[in-house]
Amino acid sequence: MPLFEYRCMKCNHDFEELVAATGRTKVVCPNCGATSVEKLHSVFAARADASPIPVPAGGGCGRCGDPAGPCGM
Repeated sequence: MPLFEYRCMKCNHDFEELVAATGRTKVVCPNCGATSVEKLHSVFAARADASPIPVPAGGGCGRCGDPAGPCGM
């Protein structure tokens, strides 16, 4: 289930909610119980310290065992 960010229109509280893919879940503010909420624009998270995957000198990705050429990975 995707995680969405919301803001309560009654108490201005920002919160996150797991919502079913169908979108039929009634979102309720955990702070005051109001159902008048607005969905906020979110950004995805990424690791900034992730190392790139090394590419072998002969080409290919190095993960599929075929050093000669491109693969589907």
